[in-house]
Amino acid sequence: MRDDEPERAEDYTGPLDLPDHHDPVDEVGDSSSPTHSVIDDALALFADGKTYAEAELRYQKSRAGYVSNRLKGAIGFAMGAFGVLHLALIALTVGAVLSLVPLVGAWGATAIVTLVLLAAAGVFVWLLKGRLDDIRETFDSGDSE
Repeated sequence: MRDDEPERAEDYTGPLDLPDHHDPVDEVGDSSSPTHSVIDDALALFADGKTYAEAELRYQKSRAGYVSNRLKGAIGFAMGAFGVLHLALIALTVGAVLSLVPLVGAWGATAIVTLVLLAAAGVFVWLLKGRLDDIRETFDSGDSE
């Protein structure tokens, strides 16, 4: 119903803020002809549930993608740490053998190489801890909401 049609507005006895297809309410409070049924409500509820499930699925896929990305990096840093640790042990072994050669302190050279490689392994472990903390934070933040 439009305001520029006064003849229809005078005949209308229902609330003015309802759309035209709504019928006026009688004394009992029931509508004379319902515009939608319980089946329509159930179908709307089903559609809303489906929309919610699709959104939740997209969110969980995004979350799993993030975690898998962080896990790939964590595995790479772990492999780097173990590789550098292995090199440190090889350097220690080779240095021990070469320490028999009286140069400028073969034991000192062996100690320096070993400590540098262990420091690099420490950096990889520190980076690994950062990636694992990111993964843990992702799952902790989702539970608090």
